[in-house]
Amino acid sequence: MRLAFLGTPEAAVPSLDALIAAGHEVVLVVTRPDKRRGRGSALSPSPVKAAAMAHGLHVTHRLADVETSGAERGVVVAYGAIIPASLLALIPMLNVHFSLLPRWRGAAPVQRAILAGDLETGVSIMSLEPTLDTGPVHLERRITIEEKSAATLFEELAHLGAAALIEVLDTPTLLANPVAQVGDATYADKLTKETLHLSPANSAELALRTVRLGGAYCFVEGARVGVLEAHVVETVAAPGVVALRDGAVVLGTAEGSFAVDSVRPEGSPTMDARAWWRGRYNASALVEWS
Repeated sequence: MRLAFLGTPEAAVPSLDALIAAGHEVVLVVTRPDKRRGRGSALSPSPVKAAAMAHGLHVTHRLADVETSGAERGVVVAYGAIIPASLLALIPMLNVHFSLLPRWRGAAPVQRAILAGDLETGVSIMSLEPTLDTGPVHLERRITIEEKSAATLFEELAHLGAAALIEVLDTPTLLANPVAQVGDATYADKLTKETLHLSPANSAELALRTVRLGGAYCFVEGARVGVLEAHVVETVAAPGVVALRDGAVVLGTAEGSFAVDSVRPEGSPTMDARAWWRGRYNASALVEWS
């Protein structure tokens, strides 16, 4: 099948690779513009653009180019922008969405599933409609969330979605007979800096879920500290207090306590939390966090 592929992040690359491996003709790849990444000033291509160029595919940043590409169908995987209704009217498109629709429609379904404490998530291969993630579903695949990080889930879902996508494209009955979504819809709003801000007013369990997203942080005596790894502990610290308890750096919340294992103090490299504590506080110190 002649396909246009629309995608941007690393999680979209397995689907692009799978299409090529399955013998589909990817006539055009559309991705978001190059960005400045890291500390350097040079522009860097998106992961999808880099993969497409490695395959020798034609790449563009213009959605309008799909109209004249000769594609029979489009495939969208985390492209990062709404596809106009006018384009969908010309070329039907499949979307690889990383949730069990209609739960977690929107921009951050994996992260919101973790934050909500969902037991499972998955991928839905759906037909795109002009409205947000409302299209009928051709195929659904499920996995358990357990204690996985967002990064781990994205990797698993990316490969699960790629396999499901090929199954739909290569199975005429699945491609021709999508099923309307059933159930109550929930919406996965984009993450903000505040989403990743750990707070003693919340529970220790929510703090751990937030850490699993990547980029979590708090303030200890007014200084920002990134929290990379943490675990729940039975040892109790008062809400808003950080203390060394049984050899662990423990933060108290309104509901339980958690210990931080790996931290990144502002302006410093990642380090073991106990080494950070020993370098800054004495063993009996009780300090405040927010």
